[in-house]
Amino acid sequence: MRKQRTIKQPIKASGIGLHTGKRVEIELNPAEENSGIVFYREDKGQTIEVKQENVVDTTLATTLGKNGIFIKTVEHLLATLFGLHIDNLFIRLWGDEVPIMDGSAAPWVYLIKTAGIIEQKAYKKEIIIKKPITIKEKGKFVALIPSKDFEIHYSIHFENAFIGKQKRGLVVNERSFIKEISKARTFGLLKDIEFLQSQNLALGGSLDNAIVVDEYGIVNEDPLRYEDEFVRHKILDAIGDLSILGYDIKGKYLAFKSGHDLNNKLIRKLIADKEAYEVVGNPYRERVVGSLVWATNEGL
Repeated sequence: MRKQRTIKQPIKASGIGLHTGKRVEIELNPAEENSGIVFYREDKGQTIEVKQENVVDTTLATTLGKNGIFIKTVEHLLATLFGLHIDNLFIRLWGDEVPIMDGSAAPWVYLIKTAGIIEQKAYKKEIIIKKPITIKEKGKFVALIPSKDFEIHYSIHFENAFIGKQKRGLVVNERSFIKEISKARTFGLLKDIEFLQSQNLALGGSLDNAIVVDEYGIVNEDPLRYEDEFVRHKILDAIGDLSILGYDIKGKYLAFKSGHDLNNKLIRKLIADKEAYEVVGNPYRERVVGSLVWATNEGL
């Protein structure tokens, strides 16, 4: 078990919202231990905590909301915070969507590293998966099963011949997130993007912030950053979605053709089954025997 962390100093950025197409400013600020990740819509005066009950939509992206105020496309930033073990942060946002940046988590990694990271006194809580939780739906599959580490094993299968079938598995930690996952960009099929934009969606999407694929290959001039960049980006999305639990995770996530909606359903099913998990809040756990209390270090 590790200590909680936050950033050393505020840092500000701006960019385009992937779906709204609007320019938005964002500022990341240090926060006290045990405060968690909290957004604040400066333009609306509304605080929105990152927690499961505030997930209000999972269509094409993960959206948080409270009192009719929304923040869209939070998954890449949340994945970065989880991957870099940033547990407490106050995020000021002037708009309703987190900037897409270059479509990956790499710019967020750079910003957080620039701000600096500090360790705090309190321990980070862990959620330990104790029994399998699975969901099967329309040929898709997602599960959490017991494991001593946080592992992700993901498979995708697209009819598009260039993307095709890809799979990747890894233990998620700070090093593996930065090196193997953070640079993977969001992607879409050209025909799908054209349709979405005709429906006033993906209005901010461009070759600068997404990999666009047609029947012949990628439309972008820049090459792929990884040979299997598509499945790596799906892992990035999954990390962001699972981070909404608010804990470090000891369990293995398995997915076939999953997305934001199925990830959210998996979290809801897990939370509803109290026998499926245990939350550990301190390496020195208290055991009550009669009227006496002993602190025990169980190595968690």
